[in-house]
Amino acid sequence: MDRKDVRILVVDDEAMMADSLKQNLVEEGYTVDTALTGADAIELFDRGGHHVAICDVQLPDMDGLEVLRHIKDAQPATEVIVMTGFGTVQRAIEATKAGAFWFLEKPFEFEVLLPLIERAVQHRELIVETETMRRNLSTRTEYFNIIGASRQMQQIYETIESVAKSDANVLIVGESGTGKELIANAIHYNSLRAKKPFIKVNCAALPKELIESELFGHTKGAFTGAHADKDGLIQHAAGGSLLLDEIAEMPVELQPKLLRVLQERSYRKIGSERTYAVDFRLISSTNRPPADAIRDGLLRDDLFYRISTITIHVPPLRERTEDIQLLAEHFFKMYARKYQRPITGISQAAYQRLFSHGWPGNVRELQNVLERAVLLAKSNKIEPVDLPFENGSVPERAAQGAAWDVPPNLTLEEIEKLVIEKTLQRTGGNKQAAANLLGIYRPRLYSKIRKYNIDIGALVTP
Repeated sequence: MDRKDVRILVVDDEAMMADSLKQNLVEEGYTVDTALTGADAIELFDRGGHHVAICDVQLPDMDGLEVLRHIKDAQPATEVIVMTGFGTVQRAIEATKAGAFWFLEKPFEFEVLLPLIERAVQHRELIVETETMRRNLSTRTEYFNIIGASRQMQQIYETIESVAKSDANVLIVGESGTGKELIANAIHYNSLRAKKPFIKVNCAALPKELIESELFGHTKGAFTGAHADKDGLIQHAAGGSLLLDEIAEMPVELQPKLLRVLQERSYRKIGSERTYAVDFRLISSTNRPPADAIRDGLLRDDLFYRISTITIHVPPLRERTEDIQLLAEHFFKMYARKYQRPITGISQAAYQRLFSHGWPGNVRELQNVLERAVLLAKSNKIEPVDLPFENGSVPERAAQGAAWDVPPNLTLEEIEKLVIEKTLQRTGGNKQAAANLLGIYRPRLYSKIRKYNIDIGALVTP
């Protein structure tokens, strides 16, 4: 932000002090207002929306900390530098608790104040930028081809935004079909390495005897069949990112070698004594809970600690049921367009079947179901008969608390009410636990309880 765009409010009952600060700040290019009392300061601030305030604690009509609290309540991003001629540790603590950016004792040189103002402006810009990003993310239903508006997915979007620009190693944990690769894509293509290679290796798909050669490369004659020198995928990822999918399936005897690469940022080809420097960002994924993989001897704990600087847990689809409709509509439109099918939508009865299913295959299963339904639909809408689910109850999924039968002919609002009621029953009326299971914030759950006039007491009464 240019200095000419920065508005500063100076609050001091000593007119000479206020005028002196204003003159010096104006000479530095800032726009400045002054107030001699707390009441005037509050009135000016409410009209002007200043970016930074410099406020004396001792004012004739009120404590300067009251002005500070008003400013932070009205505009939390505004930074306030508190001045006092009677500095005490207690007052400094009070000012800090009230949200002061800095506590400055009088008298002071203007050269001390100027860099504080510059830092305050920078800090304010960071806060505003972060809040803007959070608001934008909270309204997104799609992010780098990831579909979802639930609370869990919004948190994942925020994490991606926060870590993508760094080189921190990221571990993505989630069941098969939850979209771990999409999240890895979002991290790479939102990073500073986005224009460099993104190499993906499925550790479970490569034969055990080949994975070391594929990763690190080999020299001619290093083993039977090595007819020429070969660069490994680690070298191909130079400057970019490397995704090790299903890392818990990597042979345990190979894991120390990967650990050394991450520690030393260099490696050797099979059959070579030469050391090659390498620069890449590691993203790993696994469908096994890391603690289980470590316990079962599939993943070394020292490697786990190195690859999991940031861990992103991707929820299964059954734990973010409010995203089912978004995903279904996305896949329906995608395949209707791809196969040029004259289908206008998904019927309410079909949605009831989708909501009733437990989705053991997660988003990948839903995608396959919608592709099949688009291809086989016999009318202009997808109906339950077009879905590959057996009729009747789903006791195995209901036993897991994942799904239940939905009565026929319900509207979408009636289905939503039923889901909320069943979830509250499952949690014994615990609204926070229910909100977590539904993947929504608790205030939103409260509003839906009021909207549908749900009697929680009646739901949990023995």
